Amino acid sequence: MKQLEHLSKEEKAKECGYYTVTKNGVERVNMMKFLNALIEAEGIELDGKQGTNGRGGRSASYRITVQSNGNLLIGSAYTKQMNLSPGDEFEISLGRKHIRLKQIDEENQELEN
Repeated sequence: MKQLEHLSKEEKAKECGYYTVTKNGVERVNMMKFLNALIEAEGIELDGKQGTNGRGGRSASYRITVQSNGNLLIGSAYTKQMNLSPGDEFEISLGRKHIRLKQIDEENQELEN
């Protein structure tokens, strides 16, 4: 998106492939799909809590995208599945083609110190 910041939002959507060509050769920009993709890429959940009375939220796709600021955001769908709480800590190890997160267990950490 930073590379396209000089374009209008319709031109950005078109450059990102969010358009179709009608039988008459008219290009139609699909702004709704484009804006939903941007919202998803930023990790913003507009739907209600998932699993409440059978409606709401998307299921986890097990894929994330690097954000424009270079960050990777792990969504709440994953943290809820793992029963994580604010403040839980992880050790990050980088492999050749992967990132591994290992949860730091506070009880074991206290015993080691």
